[in-house]
Amino acid sequence: MTGTTFIGGGNMATALVGGMLARGARPDEIRVVEPFAAQRGKFATRFPGVGVQPECDAAAIEGADLVVFAVKPQQMKDAARALAPHLGRAPETVVLSIAAGIRGADLARWLGGHRRLVRAMPNTPALLGKGISGVFAAEGVDAAGRARCEGVLAAAGDVVWVADESMLDAVTGVSGSGPAYVFYFLEALEQAARELGFSAADARRLAYATFDGAIALAKASTDEPAALRAQVTSKAGTTERALMSMEAAGVKREIVAAAKAAAARARELGDEFGKDG
Repeated sequence: MTGTTFIGGGNMATALVGGMLARGARPDEIRVVEPFAAQRGKFATRFPGVGVQPECDAAAIEGADLVVFAVKPQQMKDAARALAPHLGRAPETVVLSIAAGIRGADLARWLGGHRRLVRAMPNTPALLGKGISGVFAAEGVDAAGRARCEGVLAAAGDVVWVADESMLDAVTGVSGSGPAYVFYFLEALEQAARELGFSAADARRLAYATFDGAIALAKASTDEPAALRAQVTSKAGTTERALMSMEAAGVKREIVAAAKAAAARARELGDEFGKDG
């Protein structure tokens, strides 16, 4: 049997399981290890037929060709060490980690040397099936293993493979943390609308619809963003005045710097999470 076991039953696991079932996976092909009774109850109610259990044992991964770690980074060491004895009897199983910052070498060590490892960095729009994940596969993972992982991650959105594990820190800086940058911009646009006289409700409608429409236009066009920006920027017009203000304030420069700062912090967290002390 081809089966998938999730270690952790939080929001991301819920999104992935829901997407997998929507794409035709059978509930009896999926198991979830979740220590908290309330969350287990939610899972069982939402996904009838999916196996749910409180701890990781041999039965949790029996018949599973893919194990997905969907726990917080701080919990990964203990979760991996709990799985290691059972995984040792299933060396062909692929392990996919979606825990931010946990490096493959550290995970392999905690798993007793297991090398069929894939790391992914998804983002929160995955909860609506609109996410994107940066993914890296260790040398021990063949094409079939990569395809298996992509099939699960694609249930929550787009997938971008990277050739070097360190690039996952860059993924974190751009798209992992990226939704917060978008929300920050929406927050500012909404504030501007309120200060220009709109009600809070209408200010939000204007900000959200503007962003949503601009993204739709960008995705429908083959032009790069700079060209699209130029198309709506008339000489000596209102848009030009706004963009000149942003350029004078260094907005673009600071957004780039912010993404790089997030990537640097991801590297630091990888060092911290990987410690055995």
